[in-house]
Amino acid sequence: MVSSDALLFIFSLFDSAALLFLAVFFIITLSDLECDYLNATTCCSRLNKWVLPEIIAHTVVVVLLVFNQCWFLFALNLPLASYQMYRYINIPSGNTGLYDPTEIHNRGQLKSHMKIAMAKLGYHLIFFFIYMYSMILALLSRSDE
Repeated sequence: MVSSDALLFIFSLFDSAALLFLAVFFIITLSDLECDYLNATTCCSRLNKWVLPEIIAHTVVVVLLVFNQCWFLFALNLPLASYQMYRYINIPSGNTGLYDPTEIHNRGQLKSHMKIAMAKLGYHLIFFFIYMYSMILALLSRSDE
């Protein structure tokens, strides 16, 4: 029987991998907009479709870490989850979503969105390996019993 810690870290590993691929998708889509391979409307509709699933996927892991009493990992994950929820809640009225085609080229928003996407890529990459290490530890400690 697999322990609850191992199941948590297996789920977190798959979730982190999905969020990692999503961060790469965001970077590629934003760079396509920057190079004029996509128009702003297409780019923003593609990205806005994935904003809420990204927030939900990350928040589920944060909640599971609390239920499993992994306080250190919870404390490390909480800032990004809070920041993503803050950005989503504070979308100006009249915008089509977090990524708005009428404003994405104004005031350096494209560069800002690209920096955020790169930071999330690094964050999810680091946590992918943390979860992999934690999963291996949980599975090995279970086999010693």
